[in-house]
Amino acid sequence: MKKITILDIQRFKNEGRKISMLTAYDCQISRILDGCNVDILLVGDSVGNAVMGLENTLPVTMADMLHHVQAVTRGRKQALVVADMPFMSYQVSIEEARRNAGSLVKDGGAEAVKVEGGENAEDVISALTRIDIPVMGHIGLTPQSIHRMGGYKVQGKEEHQRQRLLADAQAVERAGAFAVVLEGVPASLAREITSTLTIPTIGIGAGPDCDGQVLVINDVLGLSGKFRPKFVKQYVQLEELIKKAVCEYVEEVQSGKFPSDEYSFK
Repeated sequence: MKKITILDIQRFKNEGRKISMLTAYDCQISRILDGCNVDILLVGDSVGNAVMGLENTLPVTMADMLHHVQAVTRGRKQALVVADMPFMSYQVSIEEARRNAGSLVKDGGAEAVKVEGGENAEDVISALTRIDIPVMGHIGLTPQSIHRMGGYKVQGKEEHQRQRLLADAQAVERAGAFAVVLEGVPASLAREITSTLTIPTIGIGAGPDCDGQVLVINDVLGLSGKFRPKFVKQYVQLEELIKKAVCEYVEEVQSGKFPSDEYSFK
């Protein structure tokens, strides 16, 4: 399979071909997902929750993101790599937004960045696309806005929220984004936005009618403990398999069964 670009992502929508996206935070997972023909690898600021043990994404820094973006880009050959712009990396000024997005592309190897926000982020998205940095938008439940939203709550149930999200979606497209993530919105609203926009929509907790879907890889693999949102399908319980393997290792070390001659040099 040839290298996927943002032009392919648009073509997939035009052809009615669903887009697959998963988060990745390190080289080995990137390599595995890439071998499974995942279209887009998102190096999300969700690394804060999934890897760093943080309560939310807000403390994640540019240094954190750059470190993980570099690891992911080393592991993939085909997938499009999109890097999240962390909190306060684009809100202070357009100049800082350009500098930070440029670093994720130039130093990290990402091929696009993701920016949370709709109408309030239109100027940032426009500024980045004007210097040829592809941008993926993100509206609905935006984790960097949890304090304003009062937590991780579905957005768009009320009519005024619905109208705002429709306006946000149009603003993201107008600003030049090549795609937009719809998170935590009613399926009917996601369907309406998807049919309205010419750019692809990627859903997470947004129903089946988006042009593509994204999940956090830890959730897919069963590595998130008891945390399991309604929209997550867990495809394997890897935590239990890991525990079984590690407990067996500990028992064999303590009993002297490992290493045997088979695993020793003569």
